[in-house]
Amino acid sequence: MDTRPVVAPLSILHLEDSLQDHRLVCRALDAAAFEYSITRVDTLNRFKELTFAGGFDLILADYRLPGFTAVDAWSLLPVNSDRPPAILLSSAIGEAAAVSAIHLGIGDYLHKDDLSRLKRVILRTMEVHRAHKAKERADAELAISEKRLSELTGYLQTAIERERASISREIHDDIGGSLAAAKLDLAWISRHETDPAMQAHIQAATDMIQHALGSSQRIMMDLRPSILDQGLFAAVQWLASSFERRTGIKTVLRANNEEICPNKSVQLTAYRTAQEALTNVSKHARCSLVQIEISDAENFLTMEISDNGVGISGEEMRKPDAFGLRGLHERAKTVGGWLDVSTHSGIGTTVILSVPLAASTAVSPEAQFK
Repeated sequence: MDTRPVVAPLSILHLEDSLQDHRLVCRALDAAAFEYSITRVDTLNRFKELTFAGGFDLILADYRLPGFTAVDAWSLLPVNSDRPPAILLSSAIGEAAAVSAIHLGIGDYLHKDDLSRLKRVILRTMEVHRAHKAKERADAELAISEKRLSELTGYLQTAIERERASISREIHDDIGGSLAAAKLDLAWISRHETDPAMQAHIQAATDMIQHALGSSQRIMMDLRPSILDQGLFAAVQWLASSFERRTGIKTVLRANNEEICPNKSVQLTAYRTAQEALTNVSKHARCSLVQIEISDAENFLTMEISDNGVGISGEEMRKPDAFGLRGLHERAKTVGGWLDVSTHSGIGTTVILSVPLAASTAVSPEAQFK
């Protein structure tokens, strides 16, 4: 037990209608060698006036006073860390009522016949109160830190999407334009060249350029999914068909509303979630079937991507470098949504994105990328 003295002087508000009992409490405080100041009140209005004015370190309260109880008085105080701790000092209360009062936030209970323990109870109550205040401060600082981290994540996502859009434009305008011009030149040469050996080389070069054009189109689509201009369902449908063609894994897409049209930032979040989930499937799942379901039921956008693969172990989920799913969690937060991942070894993995559509009215800077 910590017996260090409470920082003096201890400012006490004593809710007590009996002057004699008040004097007994003062005598017990004197015997405990406390440096203190004490103010006695016996009406609810005066109690409220003094507590709201502040400046008290501790409340000592009789349980039953004329016309009200200590619980009535306690309920007038705001529930925050500025509320001083309280101790019930009473002989007119049962154990059940004392426990109930403590559940409401009152620090402790001491029978008036046991005032010799007052020092110990005060020390314990003040220490617990300090610990609660420290925890509240730590929680508040953590909440601020998490908010800043979320804002930073949103900013980084925006910066990444902006950079992707810029690279996509460069590929389209520079590389794509150059490849298209080279293909036209080869076509001109092919029309004016009759040598079979030269024609074979021209055809090979044309095929390579065509392959490069296809790759650049795919890269541009990955960087900036312009197909989202046709709607979320169309974009995910293109993503699913491309995935099936590339991997050979059967991919089924269903939607309760193919015309679903959340704002651009939510569409992009849903698209990137599906994209990352399918990338993980191709790398790790070893599955034969992927199912994607999109719904706008009950004013929520819900997208579920599930596979029948090997699942993800808890150890893999906790890997320090498992940034894919963590990034999806943070991306979902930027649009007011959340991400759930359920997995079972040998059964498969399900990724569910949920976004309240009513809250997704703001258009993020990502939606401005053209």
